[in-house]
Amino acid sequence: MSELNGPFSGGPTLNDGVTMPWLGLGVWQTKDGEEVINAVKAAVETGYRSIDTAAGYNNEEGVGQAIRECGVPREELFITTKLRNPDQGYESALKAFEVSRRKLGLDVIDLYLIHWPVAGKYRESWKALIHLQKEGFVKSIGVSNFQIHHLQDIIDDSGVVPVVDQVEFHPLLTQRELLKYTRQHDIQLEAWSPLMQGNLDVPLLKELAGKYGRTVAQIVLRWDLQQGVITIPKSVHAERITENAGFFDFTLSDDDVKAIENLNQNHRFGPDPDNFNF
Repeated sequence: MSELNGPFSGGPTLNDGVTMPWLGLGVWQTKDGEEVINAVKAAVETGYRSIDTAAGYNNEEGVGQAIRECGVPREELFITTKLRNPDQGYESALKAFEVSRRKLGLDVIDLYLIHWPVAGKYRESWKALIHLQKEGFVKSIGVSNFQIHHLQDIIDDSGVVPVVDQVEFHPLLTQRELLKYTRQHDIQLEAWSPLMQGNLDVPLLKELAGKYGRTVAQIVLRWDLQQGVITIPKSVHAERITENAGFFDFTLSDDDVKAIENLNQNHRFGPDPDNFNF
């Protein structure tokens, strides 16, 4: 393993006492089979210990194969998967979880998330996740793409606070109110599409990359870290996977963190959770 191992060993402690790495590999739009297997293995070799997949990505089997073949003990890895929208509801969520678990080849999933807040169903789905955690099939349970009102709904309904809310989060969509809410309720915010799906041609970010002698991606990922946000950049290229990890050994000034925050345009590259045909 490379010298990059060091920074990967730490991470925030979630509200259930589980520690989750700051950096993970996202595998959205990564083809099942050789492509996802190679990407996961490259990430693990670099030092990543967190892998984020979903039933809806259709690559859980490849992720599972890579986990078995990567040479790192299972207990050192942190595996996330998610409940698909068509499978939401109590009984259907329990059945869908078993399918994901079988495809991944894992007895226990580290983190299981509701992928989207499907109206009329996400409360029952959340109760299913609570059940799975109580039965010991999942270590931690959380949500993805939940807005403040969705989070408040499930907390009021169940009394159980999600450990994570994984949302689109990047310099053009800084989600300040959501970030404030999650901090107040001890919910860990996690960024998907932190690199804006490759739309990194932003003058300020390029200027800061030059100032710090880093890539634009490293500037953005460091900005995530300094706000206490877990980040899961996606790549299928080994050199980019390694490069993306190179943000632990420098620090952005407070002024530069604020300047990046001020880039916000409330711009989404993905769907709006409140206006989306599930």
